[in-house]
Amino acid sequence: MSVLRPLSKLPDINAASVLLVENEEDFQQKLAGVMVKEKSVMVKVRLAKSLPLPAKNEPNRPRIDLVVFLINLMSELSLQSAEASLKHLGQGYFLGKVCFMVTNARHAALPAERMVAVRKLASGLRCPLLYAEDQTPDGVTNAAERLLVILRVAAGCVPMTTALFLSNLTSCIVPTEEEEQQNLDFDA
Repeated sequence: MSVLRPLSKLPDINAASVLLVENEEDFQQKLAGVMVKEKSVMVKVRLAKSLPLPAKNEPNRPRIDLVVFLINLMSELSLQSAEASLKHLGQGYFLGKVCFMVTNARHAALPAERMVAVRKLASGLRCPLLYAEDQTPDGVTNAAERLLVILRVAAGCVPMTTALFLSNLTSCIVPTEEEEQQNLDFDA
């Protein structure tokens, strides 16, 4: 049970590896199926329910360019699993190589505090927070396309762009109470 480190292995040419971490496997499988069809770069998708990854597979495991935590907002266990897995990532991953993707954000029975918790988690780590529709094929395809853009940058396949730069542009920011009050004052 070791900590996953982003630069522990050499990169492959024109290849990118992504690790999809999800407690429930349904959306994870659909997303992986769409992502491996990418033509511009060879995409290697690894799936995990949680971290840490087994140490016995370490020698055969490719370098992982992007770690994506898939969180089903209707499941408290999904959020807890993602939070527990974060401590098994090396600090270098939080420099543009971690992303959160949530599903069921529009569900009517969604507890509001769970959405706030996810936004604070992504904001605190300065990571992108993406929303995905997992119930339709078009929603899965759109989610995969957004992840592929981030993956290409994180793997170094986009010239003159770095994962840290992209992360700064797309990181989730939770406004402070003072900023929220200021926005309400402008709206009045």
